[in-house]
Amino acid sequence: MTIRHLFKTSLTGLRTNRSRSILTILGIVIGITAIMLVVSLGAGAQNLILGEVQGLGTNTIAIIPGQVSTNPSSGAGALYSDSLKPADVTALENKANVPGLISLMPVVIGADTASYDSNTYQITIFGATDLISSIFNLVPAEGQFFDQSDVDSMSSSIVIGADVANYLFENQDPLNQNINIKGRNFRVVAVLPKSGGGSLFDFDSMVIMPYTTVMTYVTGQKYYNRIITQAVSDAEVPVTAANIKLTLEESHNITDPTKDDFTVETQQSLANTLGTITSALTWFLVAVASIALFVGGVGIMNIMLVSVTERTREIGLRKALGAKDRDILSQFLLEAVLLTVIGGVVGIILGSLLAYLIALILSHFLAINWQFIFPWSGAILGITVSAVIGLVFGGYPARQASKKSPIEALRYE
Repeated sequence: MTIRHLFKTSLTGLRTNRSRSILTILGIVIGITAIMLVVSLGAGAQNLILGEVQGLGTNTIAIIPGQVSTNPSSGAGALYSDSLKPADVTALENKANVPGLISLMPVVIGADTASYDSNTYQITIFGATDLISSIFNLVPAEGQFFDQSDVDSMSSSIVIGADVANYLFENQDPLNQNINIKGRNFRVVAVLPKSGGGSLFDFDSMVIMPYTTVMTYVTGQKYYNRIITQAVSDAEVPVTAANIKLTLEESHNITDPTKDDFTVETQQSLANTLGTITSALTWFLVAVASIALFVGGVGIMNIMLVSVTERTREIGLRKALGAKDRDILSQFLLEAVLLTVIGGVVGIILGSLLAYLIALILSHFLAINWQFIFPWSGAILGITVSAVIGLVFGGYPARQASKKSPIEALRYE
């Protein structure tokens, strides 16, 4: 039997039971659609996160309390959450210790309730210096950021996000108004534009004030939650990061680097870590979605066995006319492969359309900088897995068909 005739015969067999064929491939379609959707959204999320990280500047170096661990049960970070102290900032600002450092920003993070008249709003408090505006590219919609003199004097100047302004002041102009936090009034000096949540930080529901003010009047803490620094250039980042590590180890009297109570993280290392995490999560979800493919494969084997039984007389007639066992085997095996591959193609198209639609909604209606990424790896995986499922789950029914005796098959009623 020629390949052309084999394809023609297999397609005829599938068209004869069109409804059954459509229902048979439904499991494959669902599985491949889920895989395409997960891989595309995973790639989009990874692109968004890495874009935000790289947007902080490739010369940015973050110092985090505790040791960053890949073990979720590790408590190292919580144990040393107060390990970054003002003495560390003093040591880092010494040019003799870290000559490649051009700027440094202690960060204090908290949460509380802000009120204005009878309106209240749950806020995230970000204590920093005016350097935050350049690091995160924050340009106020109105007003201007506080400066270093406000940090030194622990002033009550405050910058508020768009949601904070809308909820507390409604239709009023927030500039130069006072909002109350922890029983103390803070004067609004700037309002940030709506960011839409497309950032590592949700600045819409955040207030920013001098870190000295936060530590003195809000949280009362004597340590920093982060220290963000900048090297003089991208080329100096590795050396500067190494000098920061040595300086802090000396400041903390640490002689064994494995016992560091802090982590020095460059943007490249952070990007690599986040990329690994998002990739691992994406492929884990792909593995979960692949269960639907297994279920679809079992369904194909079941339907093909029923088809073999129903077409017993056809098999007997073809054998009586000279068809060999391998011809019958090839026909039924090809039918199974065609079913799964067609399901794979439909799943790829449907999954891509759904992923594109979600990307469109996120970017246009929720103002998130989300890009649609066609998952070529998912498409190749989908087609390959579909064909393999057809071969694996179609093999047994095809073999059963090829083993039928032509005489018994012709007698079958």
